[in-house]
Amino acid sequence: MFELDVPWWELMARAALVYLALLLLMRMTGKRTVGQFTPFDLLVVMLLSEAVSNSLSGGDDSIPGGLLLAMTLLGLNMLIAWLTSRSRKIAELIDGTPVLLGRDGVIFDKVVRQCRVAAGDVEQALREADCPLKDMKCAFLEADGKITILQK
Repeated sequence: MFELDVPWWELMARAALVYLALLLLMRMTGKRTVGQFTPFDLLVVMLLSEAVSNSLSGGDDSIPGGLLLAMTLLGLNMLIAWLTSRSRKIAELIDGTPVLLGRDGVIFDKVVRQCRVAAGDVEQALREADCPLKDMKCAFLEADGKITILQK
């Protein structure tokens, strides 16, 4: 229960590798995955955690091993947050940049499809902004997955 089954450094290396791999995979899936969870997206995140659990622990079920993994993951998260707060380039690499989805009352359907945003999500953002399409100056998909509407 209190003895590690694998070396402490291996647990930390496993946590770092899995963290970076999942960060890369989540970044590759696009902004919507992070910003606007659907029930399907939530299911994928839950299954991801189960899928990588053995990769993290390497078979170690000890309390110190679990705490070491948790501290490593939290430390990596704090490091990424610190780096992104100090470097715009790193922030853009990790978080992404806003994408223009439409301008002057015209939605760019090709861009919307490339960003894997449902047309209904853009329509919902227009309604939430109380902005008819003809009065839309710009529509952006923000780095956090939210759709922002600017009116004329």
